[in-house]
Amino acid sequence: MPNPKGNPESLKPFTTDREEPMTTSISFRCTESMKEEVKAHDDPAEFCRRAIQKALDEEKGK
Repeated sequence: MPNPKGNPESLKPFTTDREEPMTTSISFRCTESMKEEVKAHDDPAEFCRRAIQKALDEEKGK
């Protein structure tokens, strides 16, 4: 019997318009002040993705 409180929308497959889908996550430790600064952005997850990608790109360029 299905869950009467379930959301049928959550059963639909997730789609993305990115060229490479995001299928995994990463976790790391930081200071409380860093966390608060990141959370203050409109889209903290996208901010972190851009910052990490920028650092990776700079490292490749060396």
